[in-house]
Amino acid sequence: METIENQSRVQPDRQTEGQNLTGLTTAQVAQLHQQYGYNEVAEVKPHPVLHFLRKFWAPVPWMLESTIILSLWLGKNVDAVVIAFLLVFNAIVSVLQESRADKALALLREKLMIEARVLRDGEWARIPSRELVPGDVIHVRMGDSMPADVSLMQGALVLDQSPLTGESVPVDKGLGDTAYAGALVKHGEATGQVAATGTQTYFGRTSELVKQAVTGSHLERTILGIVRNLVVIDVLLVLVILTDASLTHVPLLTMLPFALILIVASVPVALPATFTLAQTLGARELAEKGALVSRLSAIQEAASMDVLCTDKTGTITLNQLSVANMQAYAPYTLADVLRYASWASDASTQDSIDLAVLEKKVQTAQTAQAGNLSQSETVNEAKIINFTPFEPATKRTEAVVEYQGKTYTVMKGAPQTLAELAPHTDVKTVSSDVDNLAASGYRVIGVGVQEAGQTALRFVGLIALQDPPRPDSLKLVQALHQLGIRLRMLTGDTVQTARAIAQQVGISGKVCDAAVLAQGSAQEVADCDVVAGIFPEDKFHLVESLQKSGAIVGMTGDGVNDAPSLKQAEVGIAVANATDVAKAAASIVLTTPGLMGIVTAVETSRRIYRRMQTYTVNKITKTIQVALFLSIGFLVTRHFVVTPSLIVLLLFANDFVTMSIATDRVSFSQRPVHWHVSQLVRSSMVLALALLVESFLVLYGAHNLLLLTWSQVQTAVFLMLVFSGQTTIYVIRGQRHFWDSAPSRPLWMASVADIILVSVMASLGILMAPIPVYVTVAILGMALVFMVLMDGLRKWAGMNAEDVSQESEASAQAMHHNRLSDEKSSS
Repeated sequence: METIENQSRVQPDRQTEGQNLTGLTTAQVAQLHQQYGYNEVAEVKPHPVLHFLRKFWAPVPWMLESTIILSLWLGKNVDAVVIAFLLVFNAIVSVLQESRADKALALLREKLMIEARVLRDGEWARIPSRELVPGDVIHVRMGDSMPADVSLMQGALVLDQSPLTGESVPVDKGLGDTAYAGALVKHGEATGQVAATGTQTYFGRTSELVKQAVTGSHLERTILGIVRNLVVIDVLLVLVILTDASLTHVPLLTMLPFALILIVASVPVALPATFTLAQTLGARELAEKGALVSRLSAIQEAASMDVLCTDKTGTITLNQLSVANMQAYAPYTLADVLRYASWASDASTQDSIDLAVLEKKVQTAQTAQAGNLSQSETVNEAKIINFTPFEPATKRTEAVVEYQGKTYTVMKGAPQTLAELAPHTDVKTVSSDVDNLAASGYRVIGVGVQEAGQTALRFVGLIALQDPPRPDSLKLVQALHQLGIRLRMLTGDTVQTARAIAQQVGISGKVCDAAVLAQGSAQEVADCDVVAGIFPEDKFHLVESLQKSGAIVGMTGDGVNDAPSLKQAEVGIAVANATDVAKAAASIVLTTPGLMGIVTAVETSRRIYRRMQTYTVNKITKTIQVALFLSIGFLVTRHFVVTPSLIVLLLFANDFVTMSIATDRVSFSQRPVHWHVSQLVRSSMVLALALLVESFLVLYGAHNLLLLTWSQVQTAVFLMLVFSGQTTIYVIRGQRHFWDSAPSRPLWMASVADIILVSVMASLGILMAPIPVYVTVAILGMALVFMVLMDGLRKWAGMNAEDVSQESEASAQAMHHNRLSDEKSSS
């Protein structure tokens, strides 16, 4: 890093020449560096090896690791290798998909790595901004990015703070005001003293919020809940078997292989892998539709999302000013207002107000002349002799124009300023009109003109500007409403602006000031559909509060100010034009303009939920069936009804083959969906009991009617478990009946291939005792008969179409919210 002495020197800017400023000394800077550190956001990177190893330190991995140890102890090395492979597979996929965990912090650091003009030891120098300390005197000009929080001492600035605060229009900063780090200087230049650096800046505090943001995994808790229920059933059955063995004096070592069979059959070793696969496929599908997924868990969370907090500026709106209204004062007309305003505008400055006025001028001319006039012809109808860009000190833009042989001096800027310069203007009337327009959420500028020969400026009229909603914002709000998601709009703008935009996009409900978040009750906060004047930490804490109340929260945004809440939310969505910081903090990034990608993400995630629900119910059903069948079968026959090696083979024949459910063709729910593990277990229990009847019929028929050897009986039982596992999938996946909708090609092909493969293996005696083909056909026929019978049990199992209980609850909540919204609107 260069020292101050050998860095390039820069001359004082014109606003600071002759001023008695000396800045800090080198000794003072060294002391302040010790006290405050460097002007940067400290980055903490976890060791990659430790990050990978943490994937093995959680309740579900613990269960799998215990199973591996027990398998090795009993000499079941193949079982141990299979389970270990799944465990490592899950860890690798998780690390690869979530490697961008600290990107947001890295980008925040890069934002601060700019150069600054600083006064040190009485001389101006250009140094890296990381070396700034509180108390430094710096100078900024148009085009600069503020390197720290600076209190202005001289000059004035117009700053674009939209990436930081969400304000949709530039703000004026003068003597004594604070300019935030990261804001862009649109106009003016100024000298100021550094007030805060690093994490103490407004920008730095945002990065600290990003670092603090932690999203709990509902999916992990769901998997743990499923495993916990299955293990409870497993433990109870093992206790029953061991008690029986103790009473019948069966050696304990003889029973340990049976305990291992139950554990392998009960712990859903492929469940995490299947969830990961389904979400990875979903991420690929979303990428094709314009939404990149950086955190896989967000796909599953989006299915349950019931609240979506959305930033206004750049998300609901275009973050691009346009002329919304105009008002003329006699003897001038609206055409005069627009004409004079366009003369006082210059496209080369890229000022948002100038561009809005010129765009309105072009639109008006094209409408009047059937589109035969180009922009250049429209704007250059007058000759600009002199143009003075907007200056914060004068609060106006000024131009001298020659038009049709006459010379005009035109101005546009702060209405009150221009009104005071025009002696024939009723200032009170203008102020009243400005207040009325501002109450509708508009930013208002005035227009004045002085023709050659006139002795004073004449006030021509007012132009009202707004940041208009995106064309698809209204459609988005309606679509989310139909999906049962409550939309909350958050903005740093005023209450009036927020209310106006909310009405235009169809967000009905209470509009609150951000003060209610700190001073209002929980119910008052819950009633707010729009919150104005909000800061990044307010958004962050609002998301936290909603999460604590039990809501699954989504957050959309585009600016640095949205980064903490984007990372904290279960579903953080950055729009296509978002800053890099916002994109890094989000879990889903839209890559196409517009917002309908949010709806696509929700619909896709709910389809994935349906697929995973099918897999989960099937797994729970089969686990209960196998555990009960093995236990009761042993108690009745005093033999293992299936061998440990066939149970491991069953993992591949059922669990891995049924992973193709991740590709199934399903519809999506119209309401947020939630995992209710206890309800799933109860539903699965009903189906498992039916399968248990099928299991014992096969056992009885193979042993007592067909008189097969016990090894052949075990083969028959294995085939029954495979066939019934496949048919159960189609019973569960249908909305009302298994024939309602056709499955995806990968799913039915996997099922057919599975049935053919195990049938051939059973006939040839591969890894099992061979049995006649007619026995295999009979078992398959019985599985199909029970498939039809079980379809009739769906109603009793509470599995019609959607989960009735959760759907009714979600519908009731949505209806309650709609009713409240209607009442608020009518009042």
